[in-house]
Amino acid sequence: MGLCKNWCEKYGNYGYLVFRLLFGLLFFMHGYAKFAGGMPAGLMLVAGVVEVVVGAAVFLGFFTRLGAVLGAIQMLVAFFMVHVPQGWNPLANGGELALLFFAGFLAMTAYGNGAWSLETVALQKETF
Repeated sequence: MGLCKNWCEKYGNYGYLVFRLLFGLLFFMHGYAKFAGGMPAGLMLVAGVVEVVVGAAVFLGFFTRLGAVLGAIQMLVAFFMVHVPQGWNPLANGGELALLFFAGFLAMTAYGNGAWSLETVALQKETF
């Protein structure tokens, strides 16, 4: 138990940074893909814009908590509007990614930017 605790205390900030960077990049790419076939319409346009903006914000560490709240809300809306009508099982209705993004956003709401972020460099503090 002591070895893991020592390792986490020493390198935990690096682990969270990698998590935040990958998570933000993947969410950004998820939104960017909505624009690959042309300009989407309606709620798909809103979803794409939110995913691109939130993904970039999380990746850069700029208003991460605010972006995480918006991303979590969007993922809940996506799960209940798109996936649940096909059944409640996320593995059968394709909603597992929405739920995983939701869980990641909950963690980011708790931890914020972490040790390294553009917001801390630009504003000398974490605003949200």
